[in-house]
Amino acid sequence: SDLQKQEEQGELLQPLIFVLLVLCSVLLYFKVSLMDPGFVKSEEEAEAGNGEEQSMVIPHVPSTVKMRRCGYCMVKQPMRARHCQLCQHCVRRYDHHCPWIENCVGERNHPLFIAYLSVQLVVLLWGGHVAWSGLYFEQSWDWLQHNIFLLMSFFLIVIFTIVVLLLLISHLYLISCNTTTWEFMSHHRISYLRHSELENPFDQGVILNLWRFFC
Repeated sequence: SDLQKQEEQGELLQPLIFVLLVLCSVLLYFKVSLMDPGFVKSEEEAEAGNGEEQSMVIPHVPSTVKMRRCGYCMVKQPMRARHCQLCQHCVRRYDHHCPWIENCVGERNHPLFIAYLSVQLVVLLWGGHVAWSGLYFEQSWDWLQHNIFLLMSFFLIVIFTIVVLLLLISHLYLISCNTTTWEFMSHHRISYLRHSELENPFDQGVILNLWRFFC
C-alpha cells in the first residue's frame, strides 16, 4: 500500500498522521461514550441551565405548554429534554441513544459526537484509499488467496464510510435547522412543537444555529 511504501522509504509524515488520526478517533469515541450527555440532575440545575434557551422560545410557544415532571426520574424536564429508558435518566436537548457508543447524544456531548463522526469519516476515506492502493488485480486463485483479507477490508470500509457519511450529513442538516433527531422524528407527539405557532420555534437561521451549536 502507499503507506507501507512511504514507511519503507523513510517518509514517516503521512503514516504518522494516519496513526494519530486513528488514535484521535479512538479517544473521541471513549470521550463521547463515557461523558455525561447532559443528564437532568435536579430542578434547580435544569432551570438554571436552560433559562436562556426557554426565554428565547416562549414567544413562539403557547403559555399553556409548561415544564412537566418526568414519570420515571421525578424531575422537572426542561424544554427539549427527554427520558432515556436505556440510560434511566432525562437528557437535556436529547437527540438519540446511540448503540455505537452505548450512550445518549445530548446537550453536552453532541458537538463531540459530530467531531468524532468527522474524524472517523476522514480515517475511513484514507483507510479505503490505502486498502485500494494495495490491490493489484489478477485473475488467478493464488491472487485471491493472498488478497482476500485486503479485499474484504476494502468492502467493509466502503460500507462503514457510507453509513458514517449519511449519519454526519443528516446530523449537520438537523443542526443547521436547530432541531434534534427526536424532535424531527416525533414532531407530532411533542407538546411544545405541536402547539407552537412555528413549525420549528428554535430555528434562528443556519449561521446562528451553527454558531450556537459549535461555539
